Amino acid sequence: MPKWSTVELHEKKMLPDIASLPVDQRANPFVFVVGCPRSGTTLLQRMLDSHPQLTVANDTHFITRAAKTVLRDDPNPSLSPELVSAVKNYRRIYRLGLDENAIDLAAENCRTYAEFISYLYALRGQMKMKPLSGEKTPDYCRQMPVLRTLFPDSRFVHIIRDGRNTALSTLNWASDSKGPGKWSLWNEDPVGTCALWWHWQAGTGQRDGGAIGSDHYLQVRYEDLVAQPESTLEEISGFLGIPYSEAMANYYVGKVRHGSGLSAKSAWLPPVQDLRDWRKSMSTQDIDVFEGIAGQLLQKNGYDYLENTPDNAASDRIRRCLEWWNNTGRR
Repeated sequence: MPKWSTVELHEKKMLPDIASLPVDQRANPFVFVVGCPRSGTTLLQRMLDSHPQLTVANDTHFITRAAKTVLRDDPNPSLSPELVSAVKNYRRIYRLGLDENAIDLAAENCRTYAEFISYLYALRGQMKMKPLSGEKTPDYCRQMPVLRTLFPDSRFVHIIRDGRNTALSTLNWASDSKGPGKWSLWNEDPVGTCALWWHWQAGTGQRDGGAIGSDHYLQVRYEDLVAQPESTLEEISGFLGIPYSEAMANYYVGKVRHGSGLSAKSAWLPPVQDLRDWRKSMSTQDIDVFEGIAGQLLQKNGYDYLENTPDNAASDRIRRCLEWWNNTGRR
């Protein structure tokens, strides 16, 4: 199946007016995949992107960040040259796969920021020869109310993973310029920082998702997606209102890479169960610290909870982390 560039779409007069788009394409972004970073959002994005009717962009971040200041004052601002420029110059806009020509053409056809974004995602769908187009940006789990106002028909799939295993992955990923590594607490207590980070991201997503309601919000567990991919993807397909496709579970076929040092993600491996196990890889004190900070959220999501009595050292770490959050982190 051919995939047209935006220049080719323009030359072939395949770039439509926003009002002429089919109803399902005017509803783009059709779905947002959200969740605490390192919780399996990329796995789910690749699965959904393999569906013959749906394309899901990977980590563009631009929708709320490019318009951050404006959205504080107006939930759906009029489209201005400044907003168009902010989108074009956002550092991750290239991940949407559209060139500047397409962005300019979209701007000419739209009056509001929401229309502009919908048009961009519809164009991405047309380039991929798919009617439905969505986005995976993990941090959007904290931006769902804003996105819901902009796109009231969009759906949100929130993937949640045992926070202790999320922490093990985060410890190998975060840095002073990425994730919770940017927080001042990181150098003092990285595990405690991971607990705060997971509780903040996943907890905010659950709270706001509950307010959105089950027609537009679905939570899935990473562990279920890995252990029973077909049945979990069938549930997600039903929620999205699209037919289940085996291509989603077979997302990795023909894409597996071989080479030393490649992570499971970089190698495009099929889902791997027990990729990380906090029971084997975390010290007792680190487990106590994580559970002391985020234990209630672990229990709420049905994860095993040891409920140890923290020793003095663990209790002191928990206290310092919570004090940091209350005095600094909340801001």
